[in-house]
Amino acid sequence: MSYVLFILLGLGCFLYVLIHDHSLASRRKDPTTTVNVFIDGTKPIAETDDVYVCATLDWWPPQKCDYGTCSWGRASLLNLDLNNRILLNAVNAISPLKIRLGGTLQDNVRYETSNDVVKGRSCGQFTKNQSHIFGFNQGCMSLSRWDKLNAFFKQTGVVVTFGLNALTGRTIDSSGEAVGAWDSSNAESLIRHTVDNNYSIHGWELGNELSAKGVGARIAAYQYAADMKVLKDLVDESYDGHETKPLLIGPGGFFDANWFTEFVSKARSSVQAVTHHIYNLGAGVIKFVNARIKSFISTACAHISVALSGVNPDLVEKILDPSYLDGEAGVFGNLQRIINSSRTSAVAWVGEAGGAYNSGHDLVTNAFIISFWYLDQLGMAASHNTKTYCRQSLIGGNYGLLNTTSFHPNPDYYSALLWHRLMGKQVLSMSSSWTNKLRAYAHCSKQPQGITLLFLNLDGKTRLQVSISIETGLITLQHDGSSCTYKDKRIHYSSLRAGKLDKTVGSIREEYHLKADNGDLQSQTVQLNGKALAVNSAGEIPALEPVIVMDLLDPVVVDPLSIVFVQISSIAAPACQ
Repeated sequence: MSYVLFILLGLGCFLYVLIHDHSLASRRKDPTTTVNVFIDGTKPIAETDDVYVCATLDWWPPQKCDYGTCSWGRASLLNLDLNNRILLNAVNAISPLKIRLGGTLQDNVRYETSNDVVKGRSCGQFTKNQSHIFGFNQGCMSLSRWDKLNAFFKQTGVVVTFGLNALTGRTIDSSGEAVGAWDSSNAESLIRHTVDNNYSIHGWELGNELSAKGVGARIAAYQYAADMKVLKDLVDESYDGHETKPLLIGPGGFFDANWFTEFVSKARSSVQAVTHHIYNLGAGVIKFVNARIKSFISTACAHISVALSGVNPDLVEKILDPSYLDGEAGVFGNLQRIINSSRTSAVAWVGEAGGAYNSGHDLVTNAFIISFWYLDQLGMAASHNTKTYCRQSLIGGNYGLLNTTSFHPNPDYYSALLWHRLMGKQVLSMSSSWTNKLRAYAHCSKQPQGITLLFLNLDGKTRLQVSISIETGLITLQHDGSSCTYKDKRIHYSSLRAGKLDKTVGSIREEYHLKADNGDLQSQTVQLNGKALAVNSAGEIPALEPVIVMDLLDPVVVDPLSIVFVQISSIAAPACQ
């Protein structure tokens, strides 16, 4: 009944908008609000790795289905077409891109050994088995496939982290507890083959979502810490004599304060990157709830364009709800406090984050709307000193940066690419005079000098004119190779026009405005400065050209439900030196 009601109400709303929208558009004008933002450029508040943007490749076979939809196709580590032109171009464009190899089935995979090859032992694929804790029988990765993957990584400059099977040698009791110590022998064979072939591995991670309550199975924190010590000894021995050694990473699970506190304390001399996973939007399943339907239809009729194609209204509302987005800040902050109090040199990573679990939701987690969640996550995590953020997935499921079948980039691919190219590793403090529907982040620019700002307008009706103040201690504005330094501690762009500073020493700024194609938040096409982005016939990633604003004094205009990157090269902030 709820489903029928949803469709009827949605269809009625859609038809009304279709009939009346053209005449309304000529009369309706989005209200404009002036917003002041303040940036402290005197010192960074946090810092990411040089390579912050990361994506994942998973193990799921084509038979992986959720809610009747099978969305993985041939996107697995075991069957992905590594010679696809779009894939190669997409990864090269973000180079260097971190890729985390792992996922649920990593704890159910065997690695072929050289002895297997000699004796002709089979290396079977995952087969569906609903009685197994992960829904599939054990699969196997052949050495030849591992060799091909590493050839791809070398060709594209990928920074690789690999998730090892942490359940080898254990038994799972009736409560889901993994009993016994980790058997590292099969992992050792893979690591030694990797070292012998001079494959570059940035980090070895142990296990996937086995912390705290676990997913399918769980390992006690004290045992996990002991297993990390075994991995450390194995890596130390295998890489003996090498100038650098891979990072040791774990536990790759959902955050639980008590479990992570014990784990970090006991593994502080072994683990170097503490990874946690984020699926804070909940399940990708459609839930028709009457109260939600009413709110959703009301929102749709208010011209927040969400197509009525079976989308979970919960997901849409959460993505555009700033209070909901703010909730994840507690996890970032709590993990950082645990690390800071444990006398470890380890750092925090987000090892996997796809928004909605169980493969996401088509036309939401692979559409323009998810860019608000994704970029807000990148900004929020960075501000809490997270060093790496891995998006689930590069390709596969309904949350890939690339389309599973066509390999064409989804909107979030371009979000990741712009972040990677524009946002440097130093994070600056930034505050806004408006509501938290304006999500605002500031970093030192990646290159050249200057700062880069990110604005996300979650409001469906209000256009924002953003006026910027920057505190730098000393202000240096550069233009045509010359510079002029002022002792004022704060520069406000409007003060230039008032004659307090000579605007002729200013410079241009570059803006990148992202909007949903045709205003449809569920579109899988994104517009950059009014032009739809798409690969060409040769599979090449389009150039991302900014709008050049010649007058630095003009406010930054952020349209309703849009995203704007702003690069200002003329600000030489001390935090960025």
